[in-house]
Amino acid sequence: MPASFTLDCVALDCREPYELARFYSELTGWPIAEDDDPDDDWVTVRNPDGGVDLAFQRDPGHEPSSWPSRERPQMLHLDFDVTDPDAEHRRVLGLGARLLDDTPANFTVYADPAGHPFCLVRASPQAD
Repeated sequence: MPASFTLDCVALDCREPYELARFYSELTGWPIAEDDDPDDDWVTVRNPDGGVDLAFQRDPGHEPSSWPSRERPQMLHLDFDVTDPDAEHRRVLGLGARLLDDTPANFTVYADPAGHPFCLVRASPQAD
C-alpha cells in the first residue's frame, strides 16, 4: 500500500447520525468528536488509538437492512472481538441493539438502533 494511502474511517448511513454515534460511543468507549453536534449531518466517533474512526452520515431515506433476508441486504457489517461474550451480550442489548442470530458458536449477530448488522466475536485466547 502506498505510504500516502490510509483508511481514515468507516461511515454508516442513518437517519439520526448523532444518536447512532452515541450508541457506538457507548459500545466502544470511544468519544464523539468534540466539535460534532446533535444536528450535524456527519458525526464521528474517534478511535483513541489513532486507528480507523467510525462516522455516521445523515440519510433521511435510510432503510435498515432486512438481513438475513435479501430484500434490503447489509452492505457491510462491523465485527468486534470480545473476551466476555455473555456480559457484552447483555450490555449491547441494554444499549439498544437487537439480537439477530445467536446460533453460531463463536459469534453473535446484532442490529444497531438504525438496523446495521454487527457481530460480537469471541476473542481467541492470547498465547503466552
